Amino acid sequence: MAALVQIENLRKEFGNVRALDGVSFQVNAGEWIAIMGPSGSGKTTLINILGGLDTATSGQAIVDGVDVARLDEAGLTRFRAEKIGFVFQQFHLVPYLTALENVMLAQYFHSTTDEAEAREALRRVGLGERIEHLPAQLSGGEQQRVAVARALINHPKLILADEPTGNLDEANAETVTRLLRELHAEGHTILMVTHAPSMGQLADRRIELAHGHLMQIVEMSAEEEERLDHLLEQMWIFGEEGVTPELARMRQSGIHDAAGTAARLRDLGLLELRGSEVTLTERGVHRARDIVRRRRLAERLLTDTFSIADTETDSHACKFEHIISPELDQRICSFLGHPKSCPHGNPIPPGHCCPHA
Repeated sequence: MAALVQIENLRKEFGNVRALDGVSFQVNAGEWIAIMGPSGSGKTTLINILGGLDTATSGQAIVDGVDVARLDEAGLTRFRAEKIGFVFQQFHLVPYLTALENVMLAQYFHSTTDEAEAREALRRVGLGERIEHLPAQLSGGEQQRVAVARALINHPKLILADEPTGNLDEANAETVTRLLRELHAEGHTILMVTHAPSMGQLADRRIELAHGHLMQIVEMSAEEEERLDHLLEQMWIFGEEGVTPELARMRQSGIHDAAGTAARLRDLGLLELRGSEVTLTERGVHRARDIVRRRRLAERLLTDTFSIADTETDSHACKFEHIISPELDQRICSFLGHPKSCPHGNPIPPGHCCPHA
């Protein structure tokens, strides 16, 4: 597949702060990419540059053969109208225009309007009966669906979605997620910022940022991710116990295909293999630490708050740890009073929110 988006050594500085620091990757036509990472990692800055809403300090952002940095204001307006569909967390609907008029406004900037097409776009997102309603007369989920219809009306090459389900309740989030999955199945290219692991797992690939740097590009199923995380978690535990991590010990710990799993983690830059010895890289240490922290926080939450029996805690915590985002991690930790150990007495690695970090 041809590359629709090419990012080369992209940097963005705000005074002395580097929001993006040498980020490079490409997106093929038809891919669904999830951009993930903690708050302040540069996710929104990245898609704002791709959408022509912000300018890079240096580097290149090329979308469908267009170098966005070379466009003047008129060129940027035309670029956004013809090639980009935006879906924001805050909806950004014009309050005094109806749902139909908000969608047609996007057509206007594309220099043509077609009311029948706009009506059909709203029907597609389930708002056929709400066409004449103002934003204030619509629920949050309905407003977001208007925003999706508006993003699609000009048949954009690239859909940029910034936390598209972030302000929605569970039912409306599921509706918007279903729409995104349908668009992806139809061949649309989607670049989505999200904190939600469950959303990230729907994408073809996840691009993980931290402090403006690209940490890793993850191409794996949820099942494979759990298998890789299990090995990283076991390596952290070996470190706590003062045990030298070896593939034979991994197999004895119940890790299926320890050699293959370790090789995959090596390819991802998370560990090094020296014969049968396994060593975490710096990135691997950070990831293993986060996995163990989430797992033990989940165990503490399930035991102390939900009174889950000790015999059931392990299986529940295993599922729960994979849906805890960095922000939720910190909120749970604060709610629990920054606990230092799990119910089994194992230490919980401190987070940025912890006073004893």
